[in-house]
Amino acid sequence: MTDDAPIHGYCAPGFEAVREAFAANFAAGEETGAGFAALRDGVEVVNLHGGWADRKKTRAWERDTIVPVFSSTKAVAAIVIAHLADADKLGYNQKVSTLWPDFAQNGKGDITVGDVLSHQAGLSGISDPTWQPADWMDWDKTCDKLAAQAPIWEPGSAAGYHPVTYGYLVGEIAKRADGRSLGTILRDDICAPHDIDFHIGLPDSEHNRCADLIKPRSVPDLGEINDATRLAFIEKWSSSAGSGSLDAWRRAEIPSTNGHGTAKGLVRIMQIFEGGKLDGEVYLSEDMLREAKAVRVSGPNLVLPFDLQGCAGVFKNAPNFFYGPNPDTVGHSGWGGSCVFADAKEGLSAAYVMNRQSHHLMGDPRTLRLIEALYGCL
Repeated sequence: MTDDAPIHGYCAPGFEAVREAFAANFAAGEETGAGFAALRDGVEVVNLHGGWADRKKTRAWERDTIVPVFSSTKAVAAIVIAHLADADKLGYNQKVSTLWPDFAQNGKGDITVGDVLSHQAGLSGISDPTWQPADWMDWDKTCDKLAAQAPIWEPGSAAGYHPVTYGYLVGEIAKRADGRSLGTILRDDICAPHDIDFHIGLPDSEHNRCADLIKPRSVPDLGEINDATRLAFIEKWSSSAGSGSLDAWRRAEIPSTNGHGTAKGLVRIMQIFEGGKLDGEVYLSEDMLREAKAVRVSGPNLVLPFDLQGCAGVFKNAPNFFYGPNPDTVGHSGWGGSCVFADAKEGLSAAYVMNRQSHHLMGDPRTLRLIEALYGCL
């Protein structure tokens, strides 16, 4: 603990090393504000927060400070889809076009829900050069554009990470299968009943709790640039950055990039991918949990400079081991450094959130230190 970056929260006996690692990230000048939480067998063993919620360091990071977690949102969206699949409202092997007929345009009629979740749909970005960042704020316009667009590569032939479009694809699939938006399903079925502080579509009443984001000073290493990467990350229209009002972006539902919450809120949802339950309530049967975490594609990714094992909306830990030592752990990382994972072998789930973003796409050194310390306490 330092006077400049006060550290607060809870560590169970035997987990003191996690607090030390958390404080060390601040002492090294790598954090402004952050939170880290872990559950073992559903019991809280770590729930830390510290530092500052604003750039000027005048507003402390409180227990209820929330922050966008960017692509770590995808793991939450994947749990919602798995929940709908377990309720027989959709299936991973179901063709998207049976739910969303217009999606069959331009040779996409055979793409399955599982293909979308494992980033094999060939739609890593918008290919229309007239597209504008503000267009992402129009849900129907974006979904219509994706339904009409030709794939950037042959669907099912390879995986290429869909940083933004994933949210619209899975969100529209959820809406057509259930009748409610994905953010509404999350709130009604998971978060509200269990008092979980995580939101896809942040109400205006909660905006005052948000931490300021501090962008990284360098760009990420995207490896070799191809069309799939260029459209996903590099074109001026590749994301909603610069689309206008920050408040409008916060209240929008973009299930790929703008989930907001605390580390504890994020990890409580993720524990569903650990054992299928939340506070004793079953959300995923054993069969569905096994299917959701099954590897659907493995090898080099067309968009990210990693070999990855893609499941239904999350990644297996092997071969990169960003989420501890167990190869079958599943997790996801977000732009700037956030991450969340579930390790069924150890009965362990953890999440990290922060407002000082780094340039690491996955495997942020801050998270690696925290996760190493966490596993060292088991």
